[in-house]
Amino acid sequence: MRARGYSARARAADLHAQPQLGQVYVRSLVRNQLRLALGVLAVLAAVLGGLPAAFALLPGLRTADVLGVRLAWLLLGVVAYPLLVGAAFFHVRHAERVERDFTDLLAGPDTPPAGGEAERR
Repeated sequence: MRARGYSARARAADLHAQPQLGQVYVRSLVRNQLRLALGVLAVLAAVLGGLPAAFALLPGLRTADVLGVRLAWLLLGVVAYPLLVGAAFFHVRHAERVERDFTDLLAGPDTPPAGGEAERR
């Protein structure tokens, strides 16, 4: 243990010594992770689920061609995959940030953050 402040290991030991406090911290972490996951899922469901609804409501979109390829196939076969990869990248990056914030919380107020400011951006 260091002379000033708490180490992350000491704070984790404090959580084991105070199970109610540990439950509050872990519940907060899980709630933040769940909120992030449901947000990403909602955006993907709205965008990808909205495509069939748009094709059903606007019949002209079903027969529209772009460079000789049907617009429906182009959107579902080409545009959907980069959207999924982008959503996954966004989710992983923000989930790691939530975990890093949780680790910084365990490290105590006197210790510098785990990642530098340049790493957080």
